[in-house]
Amino acid sequence: MAAAASNGHGGGMDRRLRLMTELIEPLKVAPGSEVRLSRDHDPGYTGQVTRPQAATLLADGVDLLADYQDRLAAQDTFGVLLVLQGIDAAGKDGTIKHVMSGVNPQAVEVRAFKQPSAEELNHDFLWRYQCALPGRGRIGIFNRSHYEEVLVVRVHEDLLAAERMPAAARSGEVWARRFREINDWERYLVDNGIAVVKVMLNLSWREQGKRFLKRIDHPEKNWKFSPSDVQERQYWDDYQHAFEEMLSHTSTTWAPWYVVPADRKWFTRLATAAILVTALSAIDPRYPDADPAVLAEMTQVRQELTTELGRSG
Repeated sequence: MAAAASNGHGGGMDRRLRLMTELIEPLKVAPGSEVRLSRDHDPGYTGQVTRPQAATLLADGVDLLADYQDRLAAQDTFGVLLVLQGIDAAGKDGTIKHVMSGVNPQAVEVRAFKQPSAEELNHDFLWRYQCALPGRGRIGIFNRSHYEEVLVVRVHEDLLAAERMPAAARSGEVWARRFREINDWERYLVDNGIAVVKVMLNLSWREQGKRFLKRIDHPEKNWKFSPSDVQERQYWDDYQHAFEEMLSHTSTTWAPWYVVPADRKWFTRLATAAILVTALSAIDPRYPDADPAVLAEMTQVRQELTTELGRSG
C-alpha cells in the first residue's frame, strides 16, 4: 500500500495490513444483505488464529494504530469515528482499553451515551451525537451510539414517546425512516472527511450470563454489576431482532458494519484493532510537507544551533 512506502516500513507494514484485512473480511456485513445473527455470525468464531498468535498480532495492530494516528493528527484533514455497539457485558470498555493502549490520548475522545438529558430530549434524535463528533485529525469513539435510537428505543417504545416527537414522526415506518436518516447522516460525515467505522460486538446468551456471574462472584468486579443489565436479559430475543434489523438496513458501502465475535475477548480485541487499522490505511494520512519559507528558516536555525553547540562543546 501507499501507506507503507510513505512511512518507510516497506514490506513489513504491507504484510501486517494484508493479514488484518484477511482477518476481518468474514466479519463484514455486505450492504443490502439480510442478517440473521444465529445463522450468519458465530459469537465464538476465531478463524484460524490461536490465542498466542493473537497477542502478537494485537501488538502489531496497536503499533500501526499509533503510527497512523500520529500522521492523522499531523495531516489534520480527516477524522475517524469508531462506533461500538453490543449487548450488556459484550466487552466494549475492555476492547477500547486494549485496542487504544498505544495511541496518544490527547487525540482520542471516548463518549459513552447514557439516558438522554432533558436538554438532549429537546432536540432531534441525532443532535447529541452530532455534538460529540471528532474533529479533523482526531479519533472519536462512541461507546454505544446513535444506534441506541433503533435498539433500546425500539425494544422499549416508551423511550420513543419520551422524545416528544410530532405525531406524524411517530407514525408509520418510524424505524425504516430512522435507518434512512442515519444512513444519510453517515454519508454526510464521510463526504466531509469523517470516516465512520462500525463494530457490533456479538455476544452469546450463555457467555453474557457467565460474565454477569463473575461480576457478582468477584469483589473486584462488583462495581460493574447493575441489576438493570440482568433485567434486560428477558428482552434478549427482542434485542437480537433489533440488531439484525439494524445490521440489515444500515450496512452501507460508505459505512459498513463488522460483526465481531465477542465470546473470546482476545479475538474481539484483535478483530476490532484490525478493523480500525484497515480503515486508517484506506485514509492513508501523510505527514504534510514543510512550507518552503519555513523550511528555509529551519535550515538557518539549524546552522545557528550547530554553531552554538560547537562553541559550547
